[in-house]
Amino acid sequence: MIGLEYILDLYGMQHRELAEKLGIKKQNINLWIKGKQKIPKKHLPILEEIFGIEATYFTKELTELEKLEIQKEKLKQDLEPVITKHEEQFLIGEKNDLVEVPIYDKEEMNQIEHGIEKAKLIEKFRTIIHRAEHQPYLDTFKLVLELLDKAQHEPIFHKTVEGLAHYLEVLPDWVSTGPEQDEFESELFDVLDDHNY
Repeated sequence: MIGLEYILDLYGMQHRELAEKLGIKKQNINLWIKGKQKIPKKHLPILEEIFGIEATYFTKELTELEKLEIQKEKLKQDLEPVITKHEEQFLIGEKNDLVEVPIYDKEEMNQIEHGIEKAKLIEKFRTIIHRAEHQPYLDTFKLVLELLDKAQHEPIFHKTVEGLAHYLEVLPDWVSTGPEQDEFESELFDVLDDHNY
């Protein structure tokens, strides 16, 4: 689905109404949505202003993540949320690190932020699994998924994952959950060193 069609549907705006705002015929909107004509560049800043959404979203096929980001922008406009505090969270991106994430006074905003993070994880997992050409890596992915499914609430599982993240320099050295995590990681690293890892 092209972005413009999704955005019109999300905002409950008819083609005729948008055509009037742009000073064009309704048929032009239909042609844009069907992909028979491109949206002229002169209309993109106006669309951006009308909806408060970046121009790039209007002309492309949207991913699930992009749909969530658009929903977030609409919620911001509708709810006018206030940031009540910030929490440190580990976010996946170009630089894996702990960042300050806003917590809003409107639960809908916090839920959409959570949904966006889940969508990012799914995209990242999809990308990584497509790169895993060899069977041993697929077996590792299967094992990790089984552990996530069956042992997700086990402290030993979380400590192991955090320990491996430090060992493989995914998490910065300064990130620690306390002395017992440090002791656990030290023992884990000794085991890895004993087996020449």
